[in-house]
Amino acid sequence: MASWFNWNEPYYRTPCRDPSDVVTDTLMVEFSWQLKEAERLQKERENEYQRLKTGVDYSWLASTPRSSFSISTGERLGLEDLCSKVPPSGCGIVILKFREVMQANEPEAHEVPGLFRSVLLEALDHLKQEQEAQRLARQWNNKRAMSMSLINFRSRIKINPFGSTDLKTVSEDVEKGMDRDERQRVWSMTGVHGGITG
Repeated sequence: MASWFNWNEPYYRTPCRDPSDVVTDTLMVEFSWQLKEAERLQKERENEYQRLKTGVDYSWLASTPRSSFSISTGERLGLEDLCSKVPPSGCGIVILKFREVMQANEPEAHEVPGLFRSVLLEALDHLKQEQEAQRLARQWNNKRAMSMSLINFRSRIKINPFGSTDLKTVSEDVEKGMDRDERQRVWSMTGVHGGITG
C-alpha cells in the first residue's frame, strides 16, 4: 500500500516564483487572449462584410481557424521585458487599462502588440511619476521634521540653558549657601538678566 502513495519518495516543494515572473506571465496571458479575441472579431467582421456583399451566409461551413497572427520573438521578448518592470501592485491596473483600450479601439490583430506596448509604457511612466512624488514627499517630510526638531531644540536652549536638572541643582546649591535676603536678590537678578551673575 505504501507503494501506491509513494510515501518513500522525498517530498519536493515547488520553489517560490519571483513576483516579476508572475506579473510577466499574467500580463502575457492577457495579451495572448486579447490577441486571439482580436483575430476572432476581425474574422467575424470579414464574414459579415462578405455576407452583406454577396447576400449569402457561408460562415456555418467554415471551421474556426487556428491563430494565424503571431508576433516576432524579438517583439515578444520586448513586451516581456516591459511586463517584468511592472510591480505586482500595478498588474491589475495594466490589465484593466489594456482591456479598456482594446474595447475602445476594436483593433485588428496586428495592432494589438503596439497597443499593449503603449499601455505598458504609459503605466510604467505613471508608476515612475508616483514613485518620484513619494520620494519628494518623504524628502520634504524629513527636512520638515529636522527643521522642527532644530526649532524645538533652540527654543529649549533659550528657555532653559542649563537643562532641567542642572538648573534645579544650581539653584538649590545657591539657596543652601545663602540666607533669605541674599536668595531674594539673586532671584530678582536672574529675572532681569536671564541668568545667575555674581
